[in-house]
Parts: sequence; C-alpha cells; structure tokens
Amino acid sequence: MKKTELIEAIKESTGLSKKDAEKALTATIDTIIKAVAEGDKVQLTGFGTFEQRQRNARTGVDPRTGNSIDIPASKVPAFKAGKAFKDIVNQ
Repeated sequence: MKKTELIEAIKESTGLSKKDAEKALTATIDTIIKAVAEGDKVQLTGFGTFEQRQRNARTGVDPRTGNSIDIPASKVPAFKAGKAFKDIVNQ
C-alpha cells in the first residue's frame, strides 16, 4: 500500500475529505519522526513502538576492493510491532 492508497483508506474509514486525511497522516508521520530523532519513544498501544537505537562502530569490507573499512557508530530508527498487531498478522 502506497501513501496515496493509505490516504484514500483513511478518507473512506473516517469520512474526512482527502485533503484532511492527507494532513492528518502527514502530521502523524512528521510527529513520530521528530520524536524519534530527539530520542523519544513513541508507543501506540495495540500497534507498536517507534524508537531510536544505537548502532556500534564496526569494521566492514569494501565489496569492490576487499579492503577493510571502519564504519562509524550511528543512530537508527526502529519499530517493534505490538502483540495485538502480531496476533492479527499471524491469523
């Protein structure tokens, strides 16, 4: 499902106009991104949790040359599905 299809589904299930459904979805996504970028955890009961995780520095291999390269530590976004979400998917 693409973003436009998700907007249409929100429109159908809520009765909002397409423009309002798009604004609501965009605001939700932007708020989650901002919170996770600031290090906050966003927990949506029954759906899942968005959070920031730390990836340690490590040594990798350049596939073109075979040389070792240092990969610096970084922060990455992560999502963990909630139990209710997992249960629905596994039906």
